[in-house]
Amino acid sequence: MNANDRSIIALVTTGHGLVHTYELSIPIFMTVWLAELGVAEATLGAVVGGGYFLFGAGALPSGILVDRFGSRRLIACGLAGMGAAFVLLGLLPGLWGLWAALLAWGAAASVYHPAGLALISTGVRQRGRALAYHGIAGNVGIAGGPLLTALLLLAFDWATVAVLLGLPGLIAAAGAWRASVDETAAVGRHDATDGPSSTASANPGRLTALWRQTRHLFASGFAGVFVLVALSGLYYRGVLTFLPDLLTPLVAVDLPIDVSAGRYVYAGLLAVGIAGQYVGGRLSDRGGTEWVLAGALGLLSLVAVGFLPVAGWGTGALLIASAGLGFVLFLVQPLYQATVAEYTPPDTRGLSYGYTYLGVFGIGAAGAALSGGLLQLSGPPLLFGALAGIALLGAGLSAWLAVRRARRETVRS
Repeated sequence: MNANDRSIIALVTTGHGLVHTYELSIPIFMTVWLAELGVAEATLGAVVGGGYFLFGAGALPSGILVDRFGSRRLIACGLAGMGAAFVLLGLLPGLWGLWAALLAWGAAASVYHPAGLALISTGVRQRGRALAYHGIAGNVGIAGGPLLTALLLLAFDWATVAVLLGLPGLIAAAGAWRASVDETAAVGRHDATDGPSSTASANPGRLTALWRQTRHLFASGFAGVFVLVALSGLYYRGVLTFLPDLLTPLVAVDLPIDVSAGRYVYAGLLAVGIAGQYVGGRLSDRGGTEWVLAGALGLLSLVAVGFLPVAGWGTGALLIASAGLGFVLFLVQPLYQATVAEYTPPDTRGLSYGYTYLGVFGIGAAGAALSGGLLQLSGPPLLFGALAGIALLGAGLSAWLAVRRARRETVRS
């Protein structure tokens, strides 16, 4: 791994960790806002939901900007925006202040994934290892962000904590702006094998060129990849949204503190995902990720089928089932990220990751509503059965992509 690879990895791991630290700190703040602001859960949910929606919906325009202006500058702007939004979160008064600050956070945060992943795919020669480190940093933010926020709230009021959390984003933005990296060092090493022609990206600033790029992307195997990542997003959001509440009655121990026991298992599950991210990233280095991804999604389907029966055997079995879910759930992510890179040309990589995270976070957000509806309709068995079906569809689609590419390569040879 050369100096350019290391510089890019330092930049993207910092950005990824902060994105998810901010994302997962918001639910911790919500418990305080409900008590202090006297707002209904539905009202606060709508306010917070606006920020999360922009987090996903902004990925597509962010991807377009990445292709036009480059990744490093967009990452720096996104970090600055997230940090400033959290500072504003602590300074602006009332519900309208929360709404404005969270919308600003969602818009700024939406920049990161298209920019960071495009930078890895075009700038890092050892892409799989970079994706592994990138995923680990994200999981550190996912697991550590809520814990850090909760600990700070023991010593400070929530407004002060929000400002304190905003400062690392501003510092990281300054570092990103000053960083010197070659964003195209790996172009040629990781060229697309089944993507649209790079000539489609003549001028990404024009709507006609954007339409041409989009048409070329979705006329290729990327259309299948987009459906695949949307299915992965549905599973991710569907299983995680209500999992802390589902875990609590399954934990057969009493903890001597005033907190739901299921939250500890939930945090541990997210931490185990770090190992899954690393293994998935290393597996993606081998190329031909479709079959590996199909196998991982097949495992995810089996985990969903077996989770409740195994968890019913006792706390020890529940911990094992939760660890398995966390490992495989995050194993999938670097695999589909690498698959996107294999199906797209370098000069539309930002746009392709914009569509990817529109699918993962935008369409995938429907998984929260799906899981809530299924739980209300019939309970956890129906939810996990539906999740198993979603993962199985993804596995089948990934296998179809592998077969399709093998046939194309046979014809070419």
